Amino acid sequence: METPLVGIIMGSESDMPAMEPCMAQLDEFGIPYEVKVASAHRKPAEVHSWAAHAHENGMQVIVAAAGKAAHLGGVVAAYTPLPVIAVPMKTSDLGGLDSLLSMVQMPSGVPVACVAINGAKNAAILACQILGAGNEVYREKIVSFKEAMANA
Repeated sequence: METPLVGIIMGSESDMPAMEPCMAQLDEFGIPYEVKVASAHRKPAEVHSWAAHAHENGMQVIVAAAGKAAHLGGVVAAYTPLPVIAVPMKTSDLGGLDSLLSMVQMPSGVPVACVAINGAKNAAILACQILGAGNEVYREKIVSFKEAMANA
């Protein structure tokens, strides 16, 4: 089994269907990943431990998906030196705007990249681009992906 390069963490099992496009895109790119379900509010110690050791476990990018208060991405970013991409989940209360605003309003020194509400596929593409900055294989996957879009 390959060492996961991308860690995907979500606050709840109910986020899994919305995150499937992320996993499918990573599979298409051939990028190994790990999936973790842990809430920043209900399992903070577990989130802390996972995030703090992600780089030691070989991960290079983290994708964090959460809804409502959506603190997961920021909490993960506080505990890891890795880039964190946040995916705001669509919510029944405010359609995901609450999640989006939570994620983009990070304090100075704790940056989190953020994609659109339920933008799981874009999170995977951005993760590949980040990996591609230092790895020609993943850079070429992005080049091919963009060429295919242009020729569609």
